[in-house]
Amino acid sequence: MSSWKDPQIAGVRALLAARAPDPAAPPTFAERRAGMDAVGEAGALPTGCYHEPHALAGVKGERVVPQGVVEGRRLLYLHGGGYTIGSPRSHRPMVARIAEAAKAIALVPDYRLGPETRFPGAVEDATAVYRALLEAGTDPGQVAVAGDSAGGGLAMALALSLKAEGLPQPSSYVSISPWADLTQSGASYSAKRETDPVITKAGLDQMALAYLGGLDPHDPLASPIFGDFEGVAPVLIQTGSEEALLSDSITLADVLAHARVEVRLEVWPEMIHVFQAYGAVLNAARRAVRVAGAWMDERFA
Repeated sequence: MSSWKDPQIAGVRALLAARAPDPAAPPTFAERRAGMDAVGEAGALPTGCYHEPHALAGVKGERVVPQGVVEGRRLLYLHGGGYTIGSPRSHRPMVARIAEAAKAIALVPDYRLGPETRFPGAVEDATAVYRALLEAGTDPGQVAVAGDSAGGGLAMALALSLKAEGLPQPSSYVSISPWADLTQSGASYSAKRETDPVITKAGLDQMALAYLGGLDPHDPLASPIFGDFEGVAPVLIQTGSEEALLSDSITLADVLAHARVEVRLEVWPEMIHVFQAYGAVLNAARRAVRVAGAWMDERFA
């Protein structure tokens, strides 16, 4: 497919192609982390929004405070990056826009990454931060959980972890382009191989190995599509029609629906992996963020 009805997505694709690393000299995890953080730190925040260091349960992170926050609302945001890269810094502009749309203060934990910390370290950190929020007196009905890519899968793993521990569910979850199946078995890995400019099966295989270290990828806390979600809070899934992870979103929605969870799956035509990150140049990204904000706004206590 050489042309796109949305002219803005063509510009994003050109930008990504210009930034693509040399396949003959792939960057290390450390180099990718530094590059991803640099891009995030260079991005603009909404007017009046600020960020500051913040820690809960011994997990360092950031607190992102937009204008127009409703008293008591919190957005627990779990960044993406294949469980090996990414940080609150890399995702700061997108988190700020989502928090503004949800009228909530965002808390973004800098959870432990592989290969330095193996599975289930990320799940343990996310669960500890959520538990600390409740212990500090936060009403779970005033908390929403969101995440993108690996963070979208981690949000769903957190839902399962909270259920297993008998902790109250938050008001809702928003899962953006979730990596929810670390077996990489979905049909879209092949079907969208030529149209996804970001994700490859080989790249995810490498990240899964770095995170799991040989542990079973069928564990529901690693691959939430294998979990039992009965009783968890409502879930909004947003994905792009042109991404290799499309199958993960579709399968996850199917699993949630069979568990009688309120779930809404949005497949945005022509969009790519975590297209919401390109809000500075992409109208569809801004619309999707507004939709996600409204979803959370309607479900806060």
